Amino acid sequence: MSTFRIRNGSAADAPAVVGLFDEAVAWLVDRGQDGQWGTTPWSQRPELVARARVWADGGGLRIAEEEVDPTPVGALVLGVHPPHVEPIDEPEVYVEALVTSRAHAGRRIGAQLITAAADEARESGAAVLRVDCWAGAPPLVAWYERQGFVRSGRFDVRGWIGQVFEMRLAS
Repeated sequence: MSTFRIRNGSAADAPAVVGLFDEAVAWLVDRGQDGQWGTTPWSQRPELVARARVWADGGGLRIAEEEVDPTPVGALVLGVHPPHVEPIDEPEVYVEALVTSRAHAGRRIGAQLITAAADEARESGAAVLRVDCWAGAPPLVAWYERQGFVRSGRFDVRGWIGQVFEMRLAS
């Protein structure tokens, strides 16, 4: 298994995050799975470019890169649950975004980012790590379950059905 260095992101990483999402959108569209993020690259959607900047400036961005090459191959954003996800009565950390380079697929970049997020959430005193994804992608739902998440609810945002997951964190 390849091991990647995971570091805190900064404002300088926003363009790389947008690039990772552009790569992921193209990959999903090629497979007929445009229900996750649509068909338009993030770089052509000003609101999503702005979101990447907010993430990069907000302190929750984590970047995965190879030790020998500092080019970002994955990004994860730690934060709080979005307004359309029911709150819980326990301390939590929410994975607001997770994206990895499709050119490096199969190298467990996402799994390593999730492991690092769980470790960081546990160290912060959180009892639960939560995340959501498009419920219409069974392979993605199964991937989150393989990472140790369990399904904990669903939501509907204008016809987009999301699956919420949680991972209990032992102290």
